[in-house]
Amino acid sequence: MSTQTPSRPVGVDELKRAWSAVNAGEFRTGPGTGKGPRGRGTAAAADWSPAAGEHTIAVIGCAGSAGASTIALAVGLAAAGLVRVIECCSVTASGLAAASTAELGLHPTDWRQGKRDHVLLERASEVFAGVDEVPLPIDAENETQLTILDVGWEAGQLLATDCWLAEAVRTADQVVLVTTATVPGMRRAGVAMDLLAGHWQPEQIALAVRGPRRKKWPRGLEHAGGPAVRRALDADRCVEIPEDRELAVNGLDSRPVPAPLISAARQLLEPAHLPTNTSESA
Repeated sequence: MSTQTPSRPVGVDELKRAWSAVNAGEFRTGPGTGKGPRGRGTAAAADWSPAAGEHTIAVIGCAGSAGASTIALAVGLAAAGLVRVIECCSVTASGLAAASTAELGLHPTDWRQGKRDHVLLERASEVFAGVDEVPLPIDAENETQLTILDVGWEAGQLLATDCWLAEAVRTADQVVLVTTATVPGMRRAGVAMDLLAGHWQPEQIALAVRGPRRKKWPRGLEHAGGPAVRRALDADRCVEIPEDRELAVNGLDSRPVPAPLISAARQLLEPAHLPTNTSESA
């Protein structure tokens, strides 16, 4: 005798939601495809290109909690004109969730938008299992604006994935690698620089190091990252990012970003010859 699993009663509200999802195209196209709601899973096959006059800077953290999102926001605040920061990580890894001073709500493309001074913040509203699930950016409001990509993924994982974000980083006008003034931090920065060496000229890659001033670094730290980091240091492509105890404890929120951090971020804009904001905090 065959047995059947008892069926679960389905309510009218659940049927209505299912019918709405079908009409909206929010259903799987086959087993294991991973193509769920809102076009997720299609980012690998999609392309994105900045507008003709849009300048792009990619910010990549080399180590966990290095402060890449903080640097991305600080660079945006240090720049003049229209600026947006796109945080490309999963919603569960967001460092900008509390950084807006005004929330603008959820855009139809599923990017959650906020405002901080003259900077538009765009962050994910969903959980991503991989780089290829990050949705395409919203079209730029102005063709000559600065777009800062807060990458949110490890450099090796990013460059090994066929997706719009990897291509956007490869073609960015400038790359900022963020690390810490520690031996592991420098080692990871050296690995990231070696990975990126095939895509950019050395002068297009800046190193932002969070910690004490360089003259107070422990002996041997400058050599821990290998030849690539040493060349960046010798060519003055390294910006010292000061530690801020309150920021380290509380993370980014609506309080002003410390003036020394804004000043340091302003140095990261100099190689691109971008206009800077004269305000010391925001």
